[in-house]
Amino acid sequence: MNRWKDVTNTFSESRRHYKNTYLEICEVIDETVEISLFSSPDDLFEIYFSFGIMYGIVYAPEEEAAEKREQMKADLEQEYLRNKEPSREFIKRFAEKYDVQLPNDVVFDSDALMEKWMNM
Repeated sequence: MNRWKDVTNTFSESRRHYKNTYLEICEVIDETVEISLFSSPDDLFEIYFSFGIMYGIVYAPEEEAAEKREQMKADLEQEYLRNKEPSREFIKRFAEKYDVQLPNDVVFDSDALMEKWMNM
């Protein structure tokens, strides 16, 4: 059974364009877990995700982006079905496995946040 709901079409065409990227697909589970793929004509693709207190971006070359997003979806879904919130262990494993980055346009101390994640 597919738990993911494709909500891409809820974004207007103009909202799907963000900086130098384009929202290709956005999927959610129970409006709790989200994963989106943004393409870029000149740069790495961006895979954005959010789940509870955990969110970030994973960068991937175009030829690897779709497969990486599917792997991330599987990991996020499994943790959601198991715990409904990301465990400390999951956050650490996921961040290391996918080299999670924090969005550049969010204003906060990313080093402090990563430290908090790693010490949970």
